Amino acid sequence: MTTGAAVAEVLGIERRDHEPMSLLSLVTEVEQGLPLSALDRVVRQVAPDDSTFIFRLVPRATLARRRQDAAKRAGLSRLSPDEGAKVARLADIWAFAREVWGSDEEARDFLFRPHPLLEMRRPVDVVLASEFGRPLVEGILGGLQYGSAV
Repeated sequence: MTTGAAVAEVLGIERRDHEPMSLLSLVTEVEQGLPLSALDRVVRQVAPDDSTFIFRLVPRATLARRRQDAAKRAGLSRLSPDEGAKVARLADIWAFAREVWGSDEEARDFLFRPHPLLEMRRPVDVVLASEFGRPLVEGILGGLQYGSAV
């Protein structure tokens, strides 16, 4: 399980008072709308070589509108709470996978490789499908972290 500070670091956001980000503070950030830069940052980390991966988080047309709004408003366009929750969910699993595997490459390999405990679905697909997928992938990562069979 990751901390709010670890997820905030992946998202590239920090509290205004520079205290470590708690999970509750992260909830507030998501509710208020994560900046587009958080989306871009997560996508660059998780799927740096896949130019279409971003559209699994925000539809192409919606993202184009948001980017136009950002250009008009000096970068102030934000994700909706639902979009932000999906991005934060992925950031959370990414932070945990990096912690367990010790490197971005190995974490990425885990997330994008079909897993037998997920009926040969890729962990990233399970996480993005719904909120119910996150605990399944967290369970596998926790088992790996603490040495149980997965």
